[in-house]
Amino acid sequence: MADKTEEVVKTEERVLDRVQVKKAVQALQAFLKSKSTNDSMLLDDTQQISLLFTLWKIPKRAQSIRIPLPHGQRLDTDDVCLFTRDEPNMTSDQTQRFYKKLLEEKGIQNITEIIPYKVLKTEYKPFEAKRRLLGNFDLFLSDDRVRRLLPSHLGKHFYERKKEPLSVNLQSKHLARDIHRVIQGTNMKVTNKGCCCMARVAHAGMNADEVTENIEATVQTVVAKLRTKGPVIKLIHVKSQTSVALPIYTSDLSHLTVLEDAQRQTEAARAERDAARAAKKAKNTGDAQTDSAAPKGEEDEIPQLVPIATPSKKRKLEKPSRKRGLQKAPRPAAGKKPAAGKKPAAGKKGKQTKKSGRNPPQKLRRKALKSQ
Repeated sequence: MADKTEEVVKTEERVLDRVQVKKAVQALQAFLKSKSTNDSMLLDDTQQISLLFTLWKIPKRAQSIRIPLPHGQRLDTDDVCLFTRDEPNMTSDQTQRFYKKLLEEKGIQNITEIIPYKVLKTEYKPFEAKRRLLGNFDLFLSDDRVRRLLPSHLGKHFYERKKEPLSVNLQSKHLARDIHRVIQGTNMKVTNKGCCCMARVAHAGMNADEVTENIEATVQTVVAKLRTKGPVIKLIHVKSQTSVALPIYTSDLSHLTVLEDAQRQTEAARAERDAARAAKKAKNTGDAQTDSAAPKGEEDEIPQLVPIATPSKKRKLEKPSRKRGLQKAPRPAAGKKPAAGKKPAAGKKGKQTKKSGRNPPQKLRRKALKSQ
C-alpha cells in the first residue's frame, strides 16, 4: 500500500504536460491583451497570474509553504518594507541608518523603507496610519526576532489582504540570497477549512516560457511539501485576476481506489488496536478478580447476587424516666415501719391505691390516721 502511494506521489510530480501548460498560458495572455483599453494599449503588467489547487481532502492542519521560483514574479517597481528590531543603545534613527548600511554592504537595493519596532508601535498606532501603511507597500518583510510581536500592532487588515510580513534572518551569512528568494518567490497558505488554495506564480509582463517554468516549479514544491498522506492534488487551474480558470491538470479516477484502500486500511488498523486494548483490559480485570478471591472450601461456590439492603435506623435506647424514679412508694402494711429514708405516703379518704386498686380495711385506715 505504501509503495502504491509513493508511486502516485511520484506521478503527480511529473503530471504536468509542458505543451498543454504553455497553451493555457498563451491563451491567458491573449485574453489579457484583448482586455486592454484604448487609453492603455500596452499590457497591464500588474495583472497577477496564479495557480489554483484543488485537493482531494481537507488537510488536518494549516500550513504555509514558501516556494522559490526560477523567475522573479514581482516587478522592479514594487515597494518593499522591512520591519527590524530595536538595536540596544540606539535611537530609532540610528537603528534605521544601521540597517540601511548593512543592506548596502550586502548589495541589497530593493528594500524601499526600514521601520524599527519602536516606530511601528508609536507612529503607526492609529487605525488610519495602519491603513495608509498597508496601501503604500506591496510586500512586507520582518526580522525573525520580532516576527511574533507584529500581529498585535499591525491589525487584521494585513492578514485579510494577505500581506502579512514574511520573516527573514538578518543575521544570515547569505542575506542577499535569502532576501532575493523571499521577494521573488511566492508563498501559499494551506488552510484546514477548505480544499482549495492559491499561489501567485507570475505577472502578465512575463513571457510564456518563464510562466511555464514557474508553474512547474510551484507544482513540484507543493506536492513535495504538503503534509498529507497518499494522493494530494485533484485539480490545477491557472487564472488571472479577471479571467476564468483554465484547467492544466485533472487527476484520474485511480486516485479514488487509492484513497478507499488507504481509508479501509486505517479502519482495519484502528479496529485491531481497539480489540487488542479491550483484550488487555479484560485480562487485567480477570487477574485482579482471581487474586482477590481466596478459596474457602474444596469446591468453589458460585457467587449469588444478593440485593443490597438499605441500612435501617438504629432503635433508640429507652432512657429511664425521671417520673418513675420519683414515684411515690406504696403504703406499708399496718404494724410495719417504713424503710429508712422513705416517708409513708398519706392516703386520702375514698381514694384507691395504685397497687391494690381497692379500698383498704376500715381498721387499718384508722390506725394509719392515729399514727399520723
